[in-house]
Amino acid sequence: MPRRFDLPDRIALFPLPGAVLMPRARLPLHIFEPRYLQMLEDTLKTDHRLIGMIQPEGEGLSSIGCAGRVVAFSETDDGRMMISLGAVSRFRLLEPQEGFAPYLQGRVDWSSFPRDTAGTEQDPNLDRKALFDLLARYMETQELSTDWDAASQAEDELLINSLSMMLPFGPGDKQALLESPTLADRRELLIGLIEFALHGGENEERLQ
Repeated sequence: MPRRFDLPDRIALFPLPGAVLMPRARLPLHIFEPRYLQMLEDTLKTDHRLIGMIQPEGEGLSSIGCAGRVVAFSETDDGRMMISLGAVSRFRLLEPQEGFAPYLQGRVDWSSFPRDTAGTEQDPNLDRKALFDLLARYMETQELSTDWDAASQAEDELLINSLSMMLPFGPGDKQALLESPTLADRRELLIGLIEFALHGGENEERLQ
């Protein structure tokens, strides 16, 4: 997405298990906790309007997240906020920082992810038919549905990144998808996770 601001070295952090924002994707969020309502209010006052989506990991936070710009927001009658984040770039978290604000902020470094602020990635080796056949089997076993017409018309990057964000993988798998260096790497990992689930991997975990 076009950018008319410099990437800051400090951003607000929104730790959310299982929620990742992939490059050039969009993430809808429902904000209702007072600290995150304050975070949104403060963020909207900045030029960049960036919020860093990051997953909790152990007692801390993952080392890599993805920052999204608030591109749309609306308020409900009871004061909650519905927002949409448009991905700008992944970042490496250098140091989480607590201050006077009720939410976390962090010093971040963007230099490892120049690909994120370049043009849309392509995946010339993507076999859509094979992917859709695999996906259809997975969706059936998980009792999920999707808009196949929209999926068939989506560009490679949007398709792969959307599936990586939306499919019900565990937080660790989501993080691995986020950290994949290239779109092709992410597609290979995505297919591997789906195949693993189809062979009973996720079901075995649920039975433990």
